[in-house]
Amino acid sequence: MAVRIDLTLDCADAPALAAFWKTALGYVDEPPPAPFKTREEWSAQFDLPEGDSVDDGAWLCDPDGVGPRLCILKVPEPKTAKNRLHIDVRVPGHGSAEERWARIKSESERLVRAGGIILDEFAGHHVVMADPEGNEFCVAAAST
Repeated sequence: MAVRIDLTLDCADAPALAAFWKTALGYVDEPPPAPFKTREEWSAQFDLPEGDSVDDGAWLCDPDGVGPRLCILKVPEPKTAKNRLHIDVRVPGHGSAEERWARIKSESERLVRAGGIILDEFAGHHVVMADPEGNEFCVAAAST
C-alpha cells in the first residue's frame, strides 16, 4: 500500500499564502479533525508557545480528495534559497501544442492576478513562477 503525503510550505503570513494556494489549486480549508468543530478548539489541546496562534497555520485540501493536503506554517526565519521541491500546477485539456501553451499562459496570468510572479518562461512547455512569498512552482500542461 502506498502512503499518503502532505506538502508543507513555511511562510511569514499563513492566511495570505493560504488564500493564494486556494486560488491556484482550487483547494479548500480542511475541516478540523474529529471530534473538534473548529481549528481553534483543535489547537487548544496543544501547549502552544506564547504568541503562537491557530492563525499561524493553514490546512488546505483537495475538495475531491485526490491531491495531497497542503499545510502552510508560519516560521520565524525568511526564505533564503531556491526550493529543492516544488509544486507543478498542471492545466487540463488536450489539443495542439499551441492550444496547450495558450492554456499555460492563461493560467500563469490568472495566478499573477492572484499575487504570483513569473520568473521564467520556457515557450511551449512551462512557466516558472513564485507565490507571494517566493516559493517557486511551475505551470505546465497535464501529461494526459
